[in-house]
Amino acid sequence: MVESNPRPGTSRRNFLTASAAVLGASAAMGHTAQAAEDGSGRVWPPGPGVRTRPQAPDRELRSLLAELDERRMEASVRRLVSFGTRHTLSSQTDPQRGIGAARDWIFAELQRYAATSGGRMTVELQSYVQPAGPRIPVPTTITSVVATLRGSVAPNRVYVVAGHYDSRVTDVMNATSDAPGADDDASGVAAVLDMARVMATRAPEATIVFAAVAGEEQGLFGSDYLAKQLKAAGADVQGMFTNDIVGSSTADDGTKDPHVVRLFAEGVPTSETPAQAATRQSVGGENDSPSRQLARFVTEVADNSATDMNVEVVYRRDRYLRGGDHISFLQQGFPAARFTEPHEDYAHQHQDVRFENGVQYGDLVEFCDFRYLARVARVNAAAVWSLAIAPGTPKGVKIRTSRLTNETDLVWERGTEPDLAGYEIVWRPTTEPTWTHAIPVGEVTAYTVALSKDNVFFGVRAMDRAGHRSPVGFPVPAP
Repeated sequence: MVESNPRPGTSRRNFLTASAAVLGASAAMGHTAQAAEDGSGRVWPPGPGVRTRPQAPDRELRSLLAELDERRMEASVRRLVSFGTRHTLSSQTDPQRGIGAARDWIFAELQRYAATSGGRMTVELQSYVQPAGPRIPVPTTITSVVATLRGSVAPNRVYVVAGHYDSRVTDVMNATSDAPGADDDASGVAAVLDMARVMATRAPEATIVFAAVAGEEQGLFGSDYLAKQLKAAGADVQGMFTNDIVGSSTADDGTKDPHVVRLFAEGVPTSETPAQAATRQSVGGENDSPSRQLARFVTEVADNSATDMNVEVVYRRDRYLRGGDHISFLQQGFPAARFTEPHEDYAHQHQDVRFENGVQYGDLVEFCDFRYLARVARVNAAAVWSLAIAPGTPKGVKIRTSRLTNETDLVWERGTEPDLAGYEIVWRPTTEPTWTHAIPVGEVTAYTVALSKDNVFFGVRAMDRAGHRSPVGFPVPAP
């Protein structure tokens, strides 16, 4: 293990030398060194480092975002609606109506995009038979359409972006009535398809999986199977986003927030054992789950003028009484979060298609805002692409607790990326929701900070030579 001098107060020259590359990359990304107190208000406790700044999109990311096409997304939503119903229990063989026709169309679209990838993208129909259960009256084939864009440097590190292509009406068991599902969730699938189209021609360092999953309305079945398959394959899934109900910013009372998208992120991970949860709570880490670090990363790279959106992180796993496909990944121990519009139109969502007092109800195309959908797609693309070209989240991050001192000892494992430039230690007061300060420490795997671990939260993130940063790894106590 490469270890820095444990007394930063007596090793300023070593610190400056080790962090020179990191500081240079930081400046390239728009991060300029400044005092901890920069005029924005008093910071307590005072401590080392520079104020954190969002990661500015580089030229490649701006080009990628510009290629996302609102008209293509609208066409995808309209095509999915044209299948009448996409209920999980609807026909899987009718070429014009039902979930089978939708499945085949999505598969053909992704194959077209894969043909432009130079062999990097592959597409599969991921099928299995779901036994009978509460919302599955007879054993039923569940088929997700999955496109995998293989990473060029770290192919086993995986990021997943998904939407569900099944639909429903008020009666979740009604497989015959029209169920357009324009907003829930043709909108999410349309965003995923256009991201796949744009990214297929590029070569990310890590692997990106674009998934249109089935069986969500009946019990998250397609995403559950996908998450378990990735787990069984030993994939290092470091982030998953589901896009579910992302086609409109208008609520049933007419409220509009066209430049806001919600991102739901859970606290203490669902997959943790009681002992692990107790350890997290003992160090005050309830707000520092991997999923919340993922959400903080999204705000750093996608809440900006390039996406024309504000990302509102909600510190919950999902909304009351409901749950999306990210939960399947959380249950396998993967960081995951849900994008959804700021207000839901309950007057139309899941409603049967009908006229009442001259008003047509149902999850119809007419209630979608495709400019809004395109902005949500840009948020997703900025997040997923930034993750896939940056180093992975540091592993094995620990905070040493064996000695009583007003300093803090941190250790972590070195990443394997060939363009790794070094690390930053980040910290924030315990009352702050996001990281406030960063300390560039260079290419080391241990560092001592002249700041008490009792007063602040710490984390570690990696940086490559181009200045791309990873999500933060939160430390666990170590002797």
